Amino acid sequence: MTYPSISAAQMLQGYSIEVMPRTAAKIADFKALLPAGTRVYIAHIDGTPIEEMVATAKRLAQDGFEVMPHFPARSIPDLATLQDWIARYQGEAGVDQALVLAGGNARPVGQFTSSIDMLQTGAFHKAGFARLHVAGHPEGNRDIAADGSHTPLDDALRWKARHAAETGVEMAIVTQFLFDAKTATDWIARLRQEDIGLPVHLGLAGPAKLQTLLKFAIACGVGPSLTVLKKRARDLSKLLLPFEPDDLIAALAQEAQIRPEATPAQLHLFPLGGIQTCAEWASRQGAGHLRRVVG
Repeated sequence: MTYPSISAAQMLQGYSIEVMPRTAAKIADFKALLPAGTRVYIAHIDGTPIEEMVATAKRLAQDGFEVMPHFPARSIPDLATLQDWIARYQGEAGVDQALVLAGGNARPVGQFTSSIDMLQTGAFHKAGFARLHVAGHPEGNRDIAADGSHTPLDDALRWKARHAAETGVEMAIVTQFLFDAKTATDWIARLRQEDIGLPVHLGLAGPAKLQTLLKFAIACGVGPSLTVLKKRARDLSKLLLPFEPDDLIAALAQEAQIRPEATPAQLHLFPLGGIQTCAEWASRQGAGHLRRVVG
């Protein structure tokens, strides 16, 4: 069986992106920058008042974007706070979707240690949230499995897939960013072998200075694919040039020809070099207004 080729532009169709309130405030007009209907994640930064988070969500929703705020379990002290945040996002910004994740805190501030803890409360389901995304780690997560094993991560994703089936919520996996296409597609293929069928929205770092990417990659625990950046850093001709993920997307498109079942449903962009820089780069690649795959 042969499959139609996939271009980089097609890979980018329907990409999502994330913002923080302080960076969103610097953008005068998101409608002039992002394709209509783009899903925009609102990254939770500890210390940012929830009022600022909700105000950013409201602004983006009024501009016609799909808004998906982060709910980091280890930053939420109790069920009452979780319910309050859900109610604020829903009531003030019309939000009905969320990214639920453990979060980056080494120690939880309260009763929640994982996204499963939050999902088990039923708070999102009771509020009528239609879509929930959960975190994926193609290169493992040593905060969860110190030995680098994928088993506990797979078990958690399998539980979440069952939860989605039981509640009827639409669910997808959005991953940490990485720099190697085969690592990504190997991971997706393995999930399918493990009978985990949730759509995968693959995280990629948008254009940024190489030094900036290395800093974020180390801080975020990016694994073996970090060697791609380190190899680039050793090339003096490329050291001062901004990194752009064009080669990575081309490699993903090539992998899709070999293993179409391991193709990510969508791409999620981390604008580490700035929202405007990232969105303008995506536009130059031909990213348009239509979702390539619904999932």
